[in-house]
Amino acid sequence: MGEIKKAFATGGIWMYLILGVSILALGVVIERFVFIFFKYNINAHAFMAQIQKLVMANNIDRAIKLCNAAPSAALPRVIKAGLTRANKGEIEIQNAIEEASLEVVPLVMKRTATLAGLANIATLLGLLGTIIGLIDAFKALETATPDKRQEMLARGIALAMNTTAFGLIVAIPTLFAHLLLSSMSKKIVEEIDQYSVKLENLLISRAKGGS
Repeated sequence: MGEIKKAFATGGIWMYLILGVSILALGVVIERFVFIFFKYNINAHAFMAQIQKLVMANNIDRAIKLCNAAPSAALPRVIKAGLTRANKGEIEIQNAIEEASLEVVPLVMKRTATLAGLANIATLLGLLGTIIGLIDAFKALETATPDKRQEMLARGIALAMNTTAFGLIVAIPTLFAHLLLSSMSKKIVEEIDQYSVKLENLLISRAKGGS
């Protein structure tokens, strides 16, 4: 703990700016992790297998109830929009699914891209602290008296090294979280695209078969 305090003392304002970025990044990571992995996610294959059976059995009401059982999940929200128009025309089914997708997809992708920006800011703040530290170190060599030169040189180098290290300590986990969350978000969006088209075709085929 003493080393951390010392690092912050020598790193100056740059350390606190990077700390602020790290707190913001942590908040985004926690919020996105909860939403993407627990709220929006669902076993899409198993869910759609049940929906397909119910639609083929002409049991649309039970299929809608199945969607209502997972109201916060992304895919059921889109599927439900199509099911509520199951007895309408092809255009209405397509429009309902497309409208629901346009509402849900931005929610899934929300704020994830921010993490990459925060990681870059942390890195750049660390780099800026490094440059300031090196400037102070070179200034000490030029202007400081011999008895003060070593102390000022050490302070400048400490500022440079500590800000660089802390910036990278914040940036690397943030980029890793961005990669993980982006991958999961992309998976959910791809499932929405894939299974909404399958439902659309299934409902249109059902309507044509019943006509």
